[in-house]
Amino acid sequence: MALNKKIIIPLALIILASVAGGGWYLWQKKSPNTVTEKDAKAAQGKQLYTCSMHPFIIKDKPGTCPICAMELIKKIEGAAGGEMTEEQRKQAEMLGHVSLSPTQRVMANIATIAAKQSVLNKEINAVGIVQFDQSRQAKVTAWIAGRIDQLHVNKVGDVVTKDNPVAEIYSPDLVATQQEYLLAVKSRDQLKNSPIAAISQNGEGLVASAKQRLMLFGVKESQIAELEKAGKPNIRLPIYTPLSGVVIEKMMQQGQYVNTGEVLFNIADLSRVWVEVEVYENEFPNIHIGQQVEIRSQSFPGKPFSGKIAYIYPFLDPKTRTIKARVEMANPGMKLKPDMFVNAIIKVPLGSSIVVPVTALIDTGKRQVVWVEMSPGMFEPRDVQVGQKTDEKVQILSGIKPGDKVAVSGSYLIDSESQLKGGGGQDHSKHTGGKPAEPGQAPAASQQPQGGSHESHGAPAQQAPAKKGTLEMDDMKM
Repeated sequence: MALNKKIIIPLALIILASVAGGGWYLWQKKSPNTVTEKDAKAAQGKQLYTCSMHPFIIKDKPGTCPICAMELIKKIEGAAGGEMTEEQRKQAEMLGHVSLSPTQRVMANIATIAAKQSVLNKEINAVGIVQFDQSRQAKVTAWIAGRIDQLHVNKVGDVVTKDNPVAEIYSPDLVATQQEYLLAVKSRDQLKNSPIAAISQNGEGLVASAKQRLMLFGVKESQIAELEKAGKPNIRLPIYTPLSGVVIEKMMQQGQYVNTGEVLFNIADLSRVWVEVEVYENEFPNIHIGQQVEIRSQSFPGKPFSGKIAYIYPFLDPKTRTIKARVEMANPGMKLKPDMFVNAIIKVPLGSSIVVPVTALIDTGKRQVVWVEMSPGMFEPRDVQVGQKTDEKVQILSGIKPGDKVAVSGSYLIDSESQLKGGGGQDHSKHTGGKPAEPGQAPAASQQPQGGSHESHGAPAQQAPAKKGTLEMDDMKM
């Protein structure tokens, strides 16, 4: 009996151990959490599709979104082992691209135009005021004290010339000086035949001295010659203007006494005028001396005037933040009047460069972007460097080349679509919190909402209007 116990007990322990091992093996085989290598590869190769407008819509085959009817895009998942497959890398690179169907393109009013190399001319529009040409202004003054005996110009606006006197003045000092000159001439004639050289030369000196005094009183040489020929003094001395022009100011009346140097008239030649143009400080670098300027006046629509910039003032008006430029120009028919407001158009040639319409450019503040159509319906964002701008066109210094088709209408809608998709031409670091995307990590455009790989935020599902008969609960991976 004792021998049987020694055999039975070890045998029972062996049997129990065999049963426990077999049970553990069967449990491992039937456990649902156990994933074989084959199953992992099959799950890894499965492609899911989602909507760029409604990311909570996830399907296992391509098609259209049941909410907005947009084409579904591939959903990028991180590959096992921390690395991305070649196909997934290509998909990540295509995140910034936007694909539009013909229907979407028509609804968004997308229009493209080919960028081309052309000469761009910028126009600077400014306002100006017509001024007198200061080099063509003069004052008529009294060269000697006396009385205005006669005025030949009685009102402002009269046209005067250098050859015709504007007034006549009586002066006792002038009459006495004329008499002195006549006596000097008579003495010279009497002493010129003297055998003594000093006496004959003294007569010439007296005549020269008297003539100099008359000229200082404003008497012309022609008048002195007439005085010498007549042999008697003139009671009234004619007063002439230093230039021909228009009387713009009259300060004297007939019979009025004047002092030496007192102003009688202001004269201005209006055959040429100045236009002082005010240019804003941001446009100041584009103007220079000698530049052609077109002047337009509301008084003469359709009849532009032409002039050139002759001077740029070296100071800025702190109130208007403008710099004045002086335009000198002819004034045919004296059509432009002083103090008249005019519009100035300054044409600035910017040279040859790549030119696109202004509507093609999207300025985010930090970046300038244009959308280029790489293939029919496929748009790619391009960062560009912008040069000068006009009202309708803009220079592109780098980023695109001639022939590239750029979106000129609806580009903001394309950009909005890209932002919703998570692209917009930005690098992955901007989508991953400022850090480059790690290997195997999907870019933010395709990252699943918080709460799981196929879970949504919940709010979009509540806000999205469901189409009756088209949206099923199976379409949303809640």
